[in-house]
Amino acid sequence: MKMKKPNWKVLAFSFFAVYAVAFLGSVLTSSSVNSQWYNSIKPSITPPNFVFPIVWNILFFLIAISLYLSWTSAKNKNEKKSIAIVFGINLFLNFLWSVIFFGFKNSYLAFFELIFLWLSIAAMIFTTYRISKTASYLLIPYLVWVSFAGILNYIIAFR
Repeated sequence: MKMKKPNWKVLAFSFFAVYAVAFLGSVLTSSSVNSQWYNSIKPSITPPNFVFPIVWNILFFLIAISLYLSWTSAKNKNEKKSIAIVFGINLFLNFLWSVIFFGFKNSYLAFFELIFLWLSIAAMIFTTYRISKTASYLLIPYLVWVSFAGILNYIIAFR
């Protein structure tokens, strides 16, 4: 089996797009994680603060690789358009959650927004599965982590 030559431009764009969103989200998040507000609301099952940047960096890496694999495996413009839409919506919703939760300090609205974020991850998995099963599988940890984040967000919003 012949290995496909990497498309460095697509790989660079995939990482740039994903990590640009990660950076913007971290700008809002980093100043709040040690704040009195956040420490007063976080549930006892919340992992230590140092865990979050490690997990999110791994997840953003997997998202970028998934974007790259699905884009380079797409057979036509319609598949590429679907990939651009689902990843674009997801990255927007990922950033928006940070704005709502940490920026506006609104855990109720953030929880409902997180439901849409979760659905967008499911849509990414479904869309990429038809194009590249590997790209799809790489998104499963993201879905699991956002599910856990949903539990934390629910506890904060509705306890």
